[in-house]
Amino acid sequence: MSDLPQSEPQQPEAAKRVPWGKILVWGGFLVLLAIIGIALVKTQRGGIAIGGKVPPDLTMTDFSGHTYRLGDLRGKVVLINFWASWCNTCKDEAVMLEQAWEQYKDRGDVVFLGLDYVDTDPDALAYIKKYGITYPNGPDKATRWAQTFHLRGVPETYIVDRNGRLAYKKIGPFQSLQEILSALSLALEK
Repeated sequence: MSDLPQSEPQQPEAAKRVPWGKILVWGGFLVLLAIIGIALVKTQRGGIAIGGKVPPDLTMTDFSGHTYRLGDLRGKVVLINFWASWCNTCKDEAVMLEQAWEQYKDRGDVVFLGLDYVDTDPDALAYIKKYGITYPNGPDKATRWAQTFHLRGVPETYIVDRNGRLAYKKIGPFQSLQEILSALSLALEK
């Protein structure tokens, strides 16, 4: 063995460089996870709670071109039904909703709004005609209403009381005309 001092082996220049590629990939991955986490938290909130205020600036332009602004309907009970022509359970519910509308339309204190969700106008119009729906219906452009209510799927129905507060929410289809009428009666009592 030699008494000469041993020197550390020299590392090549490439090994001393900062691995920016890996840092960028991992950084991007962490940002993506944060975005997904925020979206999941918003989804878990569940939208507007019963008794919570519904934003009055929501507007819907029906297939006839008439615009409805939720804030302008204050003082009335508003039934908001999300549906789609491709939804099988919506078809079963459509007839019952029209029957309920027929019972309330002349009163003047109840409004039904149908919001067509992720559909085509021709299919939606054919659906409205097939089921004889006469209350206002229009597309949920840019899914603004669906995002406000945190729509989980179709059908879903929300009833807003005269004071602009959510009085009732139904996830899935109504099972009977009586169920719809009972929900409206409760909202009218408030």
